[in-house]
Amino acid sequence: MQKIYLFLVNVLAMTTIVSAQTQIPTPKNIAATYAKNTRSITGSPGKNYWQNAADYTINIDFNPSSRLLNGTAEIKYFNNSNDTLREIVFKLCPNYYKKGSPRLQIVQDEDTGDGINIENMTINNNSIDAKNRPINATNMTVQIEPLLPKQSLNFNIKYSYTLNKGSHMRTGQVDDGAFFIAYFFPRISVYDDIEGWDRNPYLGTQEFYNDFCNFKTSITIPNNYMAWATGDLQNCSEVFNEKYCTRIQQAETNDEIKFIIDSNDLKNGNITKSTNPTNTWKFDANNVTEIAIAISNHYLWQSSSLVVDKKTNRRTRVDAVFNEAHKDYFLVASDARKTVEAMSYAFPKWPYPYNHETVFDGLDQMEYPMMVNDNPVEDREESIELTDHEIFHTMFPFYMGINETKYGWMDEGWATIGEWLISPMIDPKIVDLYGIERTAQTSGTEIDLPVTTLTTQLYGDAMFINSYPKPAFGYLYAKDMLGDELFYKGLHHYIATWNGKHPMPNDFFYCMNVGSGVDLNWFWKKWFFGGGVLDLAIKKVNGKQITIENKGEKPLPIDVTITFADGTSEKIHNSIVAWKNGNKTVVLTAKGNKKIKKVTLGSTYIPDSNKKDNVFEVK
Repeated sequence: MQKIYLFLVNVLAMTTIVSAQTQIPTPKNIAATYAKNTRSITGSPGKNYWQNAADYTINIDFNPSSRLLNGTAEIKYFNNSNDTLREIVFKLCPNYYKKGSPRLQIVQDEDTGDGINIENMTINNNSIDAKNRPINATNMTVQIEPLLPKQSLNFNIKYSYTLNKGSHMRTGQVDDGAFFIAYFFPRISVYDDIEGWDRNPYLGTQEFYNDFCNFKTSITIPNNYMAWATGDLQNCSEVFNEKYCTRIQQAETNDEIKFIIDSNDLKNGNITKSTNPTNTWKFDANNVTEIAIAISNHYLWQSSSLVVDKKTNRRTRVDAVFNEAHKDYFLVASDARKTVEAMSYAFPKWPYPYNHETVFDGLDQMEYPMMVNDNPVEDREESIELTDHEIFHTMFPFYMGINETKYGWMDEGWATIGEWLISPMIDPKIVDLYGIERTAQTSGTEIDLPVTTLTTQLYGDAMFINSYPKPAFGYLYAKDMLGDELFYKGLHHYIATWNGKHPMPNDFFYCMNVGSGVDLNWFWKKWFFGGGVLDLAIKKVNGKQITIENKGEKPLPIDVTITFADGTSEKIHNSIVAWKNGNKTVVLTAKGNKKIKKVTLGSTYIPDSNKKDNVFEVK
C-alpha cells in the first residue's frame, strides 16, 4: 500500500510539472500504466509500451444463393506483452445474430440462427476440445498452455455461418446480387496494458477495438461476381479479363474519374474469368486493424487516383462501386476523391495513409480500413456529408488504433468535425448542422453526461451526443483558440506518436499539450470531463460596451453581431480562452462611436441551450 501511495504522489508531482495549473482526472487503471512505464504523462508511449499482434491467413468460400460462408483461419499470435497468457479470448461477431445473444438493436427473427459454427480448432497442431473453448455470446475463451512473454502460438480454425439477409447491422446481403461481409472470421481480442483482455461483447451499438495485424485473405465466389476488399488485390489477371486490369492500372496513375466497369460492360458480360465455375480473389493488407469484403455481380465501378503526399508523389486510388439505379452514387467517386484530397492537404493535413479507398453502395453508414459501406441517399448535401464522414474515419480509428468500444468520442468526434469542415470544401453552399441542435436541446438534462463517460455505459441520445457533436465542438474550439499553426503542431504530434498504436484519452490530451506547447488542461477538464449547461447570454449593453455572461460551466466561443443605427454592422469573435480564468463575464467594446441598435449573440457552431437571452434591443 505504501508503494502505491508513493507512486501516486510521484504521478501527481510529475503531472504538476507537465501542467502547472490544472490537472485532468487520471483513473486508477490509467495511473497504473504510468507505474509500469507503458504510458507516460507526456502523452507518449512509455519505454515499456507494447501491443500484441497476429498474422492472419483467411480463406473463405461464399455462396451468394444460400449466403453460407465456409472459412478457414490460420493465425500466428504474438504475445509482445510482459505477461504470461493462459487463455486467449476471441471475438465471434457473427454471433450477434445467434438466437438468444444479447444485443441492443432489433434483429428480425428470420435473421437469427445458430451463429458461427467452429467445426474444429488446433493450437500448434493440437486439437482443442469444444468444452475447452466456451462461447459466451460474441466472446470465445480458449484455454492454452502458458504463453510466455515475447513468444507466439499458431491457431488453425475451420468455421462456417450464414450471412444475414435482413437486419443489416454493418454486414449482410444488400440485394439479390450484392453483399457486404464484415466481422466474418474468428478474431483474437485485444490484450492491452490497461485492462488485459477486452471482454466487452459486441451488442450492435458500440463499435470495435482491434490490434494491428497482417492479413492474407482469399475469397472464392461464383465467376460472375466481383470482389473488393481491404488490402491490395494480388491476382488481378487471374480473376479479371485483361482490359479490366489495364483500366485499374490506369486509374492508379490518373487524376480523371473513369469507369472501370460501366453499364455496357455489365450488359456484355465477360468481365471476370469464366473458365472455372468460381474465382478466388486474393487481397493482402498489412498493419491494419480490420478487413472487410464487398461482392456484387451487377455494380458499376468508377475510379480515379490522386497524389496524397507531394514529398514522395505517393498516390491513393479512390473507388465508388454501386448500383446503377442509385443516381446519387454517380457523384460519390468525385466526393470521395475530394475528401481524400482535403484530408491530405486541408484537414487534418496528413497524407492519406492507404493505397485505396472504396465506397461501396450498401445498407449502412459504416467505415472499415480502405472500405466504406454507405447506403444511397437522395439529398445531395446528405450524400456529401455521409461520404466525407465515413472516409474521415480512416484516420480515426484505423490509422490511430482507437478503442472505439470504450471511447467512441475519440473517433466519432473527429469524423464529425471532419464532416463539418470538409463538406463546405466540396460544396460551399453546405452548412453542416449535424448534431448541433440536439447538443443544445439536451444540455443540462439528465442525459448530458461528461464526454469521457465510457461508451459502454451510454445508449440512445446520450451515446450520440457524447460520441459525435460534443467532442467535435471540443476539437473545433481548441483549433479556434490555438490557431491553425499550433493546433496542427499538437494534432500532428499526436498522430505521429500514436499511429499504429492504441492511444487512450489522456494520451491524446497530453500529446496536444506537448505538441502545441500550450497547457490546455483547463479546457480539457471543463469540456471533456466536466458537466454544466451550455448557455451564454447578453447581460447588458452600456454605450459601446457589451457584457456577455456565461451562465453555465462550459466555455463557449463568443460571436457577437452588432447592428448600428445607420444600418451597418460589426462582428466580434472571442475564442474559449476568454473564460480560461474562471470568470463569468466578458466585456466587449464596439469600434467607433456609432449608436448601437441591436446586439445578437451566437453562431452556427455554438450550441446555446437558451437563445432567448441572445438578442438585445437598445431602446
